[in-house]
Amino acid sequence: MAKRPGTTETETPHPNTLPAPAAPKVSPREAAVEALMRLAAEQPWNDIEIGDIAREAGVSLAEFRDLFPSKGAVLGGLSRIIDRTVLEGDNADLADEPTRERLLDVLMRRLDAMTPYKDALRRISYALRGDPLSMLALNGVALNSHRYMLAAAGINTEGPLGRLKLQGVVIAFARTVEVWLDDDDPALARTMARLDKEIRNGERFMERADDARRLTAPFRALGRSLLERGGRSRRERHAEDAHDEDGGDRRGGDPAAAV
Repeated sequence: MAKRPGTTETETPHPNTLPAPAAPKVSPREAAVEALMRLAAEQPWNDIEIGDIAREAGVSLAEFRDLFPSKGAVLGGLSRIIDRTVLEGDNADLADEPTRERLLDVLMRRLDAMTPYKDALRRISYALRGDPLSMLALNGVALNSHRYMLAAAGINTEGPLGRLKLQGVVIAFARTVEVWLDDDDPALARTMARLDKEIRNGERFMERADDARRLTAPFRALGRSLLERGGRSRRERHAEDAHDEDGGDRRGGDPAAAV
């Protein structure tokens, strides 16, 4: 049928045409993280209020309170997002690589995941350098994250030296990030060189720590033995005192024998 002049005809979709896939929905938690990163990339860290983050994320203050207790806690949320991005990667091709190469690969992938937030992280880093309490809190966040980074690299963090190993990686990565924040080379040559140097230094330190632990093992065993012996003696004295209070005789036997 002919179309009348001055009218438009709506196109009918082809029956085989599929609708465009909907964009993945961002959770309110992730929206708050992304909002803080956008704000931090544009204005000083200390000027950002929690109300600013809530408005930028499109959530109410009540909703934001349920998501995060503070502005700093949102940085912990960012760390978890980055953790997940790294951990979702395929590590199968690293199984036969040396430990150093596995750790180098995992930590470089962490830097890759941090790249979209580099401008914001640069400003935040400079703002928090003079705040020891904030740095201490962020160190706790980093310890949790890098425990998983080491696990992804197949490195054990349990045992007597596990905590030392974990804190060493946190410090090494923090020093690497300082270089990365000012490294505009797409190849990140300076960053990779610094990370490799930090990992090698960490390996040497852990070797010395392990040697020291082996050398002091007899003394630690003696100390434990003395402590256990002292504990037994105290328990025995307490038992004797309790026995006397009940009318017993320290020499043993029937209490009635003293009558």
